[in-house]
Amino acid sequence: MRVTGTRAFGLRTPIIRETDDLVGIVCQSVKDAVEYEKIRINDGDIIGVTEAVVARSQGNYVTVDQIASDVRSKFSGQPAGADSAANKAGAGVHIGVVFPILSRNRFAMLLKAIARGADKVTVQLNYPADEVGNQLISWEDVDDKHLNPYSDCLSEPEYRRLFGKEIKHKFTGVDYVSYYKSLNDNIEIILCADPKRILDYTDQVIAADIHTRARTKRALTVAGAKKVLGLDDILNKPVNNSGYNELYGLLGSNKATEERLKLFPRDCDAFVLKLQKALLEQTGKKVEVLVYGDGGFKDPVGGIWELADPVVTPAFTAGLKGTPNELKLKYLADNNFADLSKDEARKAIEKAIRAKSGSQMGKMESEGTTPRQFTDLLGSLCDLVSGSGDKGTPVILIQGYFDNYAIE
Repeated sequence: MRVTGTRAFGLRTPIIRETDDLVGIVCQSVKDAVEYEKIRINDGDIIGVTEAVVARSQGNYVTVDQIASDVRSKFSGQPAGADSAANKAGAGVHIGVVFPILSRNRFAMLLKAIARGADKVTVQLNYPADEVGNQLISWEDVDDKHLNPYSDCLSEPEYRRLFGKEIKHKFTGVDYVSYYKSLNDNIEIILCADPKRILDYTDQVIAADIHTRARTKRALTVAGAKKVLGLDDILNKPVNNSGYNELYGLLGSNKATEERLKLFPRDCDAFVLKLQKALLEQTGKKVEVLVYGDGGFKDPVGGIWELADPVVTPAFTAGLKGTPNELKLKYLADNNFADLSKDEARKAIEKAIRAKSGSQMGKMESEGTTPRQFTDLLGSLCDLVSGSGDKGTPVILIQGYFDNYAIE
């Protein structure tokens, strides 16, 4: 009789470098786990590989100057990489940047690059928090000052007068307004939750939000902006032999060094299929594979939503498509079979699970089972297991994920 359900293991690997054979490294890590930890690989097991090592092995990097060149080209009309003095100076371009997240490794490098590609940059921060929940100030502070973030646009002096000379983030200890301004002397900061307010300063805008970018772009275009791009529209093609991402551009990028960023990986569909084939040859089992980024979960203390990547899983094999179609054991135990003995209830629940057919959506027996995509759930699980620091487990093995209470 089965006494465990889903299990997830973080698999250690060597440090992944550019041009490394990542498929071979993952296969070796799985082989080592099987041998040393006595793990048996089964059909339907899942291997997750973090996007960071996929991008690193691809060498999908870009420099601050290459980003600046692309920004300058797309807003001034001059060819990327042109060497004229006017081009280097930003060609008279004033760019507005709307709704960036508060992040040193996610956005600060991008702002540094945008500022190099323009003569002036006006950054409009959403307040009291960015789209992933990082707070500049609290809602209580907003209420105390009788402010409406959608109508009350604050300059930096007004912000300081209302809330003080130094406002540090709860977790990072960084004053993001001061920090972002320090990246270049051509940056000014305003605060407002209405994206259209940036048009009071300039009509050329970068929508720097992640998951709400389509709505922001649409609002700015309808309001009369001359040019609106998203971060996904920058570095969607290579510039001066740089890396790139044709789908997401700069979204999902991370700081590598003070002058270099790692982009979100590309060609991930080909990677997961290649890895699945290699694992089949090695183990004789059909293992599902996904590439995962940030998990889609929210911190209950800080109110921060983890997902700063454009998607949780940029690629996955076919067996991971779909959403859960489950019965709620608590409901069955408390309602349908409440009068049965424990053993009788267990048998009845197992029978109900085996007998279920078709979609359970809308049925009381499935009430409370959230129909999220398998890939979002699995990517979040992988991210939690691997962590974001020094665990050294960029590969995750998940077993028994699709099992249920009726499977022995």
